[in-house]
Amino acid sequence: MFASKTSGALRQLLPAVLALVGTTVSFAVTAETARAATNGPFYSVTLTRPMDGTQKLVQKGVLWKCEGAECSAARDTSRPVIVCARLAQKVGPVARFATPEGELAAQDLARCNEAAAG
Repeated sequence: MFASKTSGALRQLLPAVLALVGTTVSFAVTAETARAATNGPFYSVTLTRPMDGTQKLVQKGVLWKCEGAECSAARDTSRPVIVCARLAQKVGPVARFATPEGELAAQDLARCNEAAAG
């Protein structure tokens, strides 16, 4: 009689344990994917005028790594057009500004480059 009570309790507990394990695995996979995405560059930029050699610069807390006309940086909390404008103020006009979601629209790129002129 004791064995049947134990196996009944285990049968009731098993779905909860499986749900907990599934949630834990799902969270771990999601967290690892997010961490992998933050390790690499988020912004990808092509400048209209190449820089000399390889350079690193910090603009409003964002570390940019530039080699020639290509620059990249980790994600910032500001909108991409604002990040672009801050970079353009420092290095000059930008020919292309992209994030993993896509490239800046032509009008946003024009607004970005206004910062380089001013």
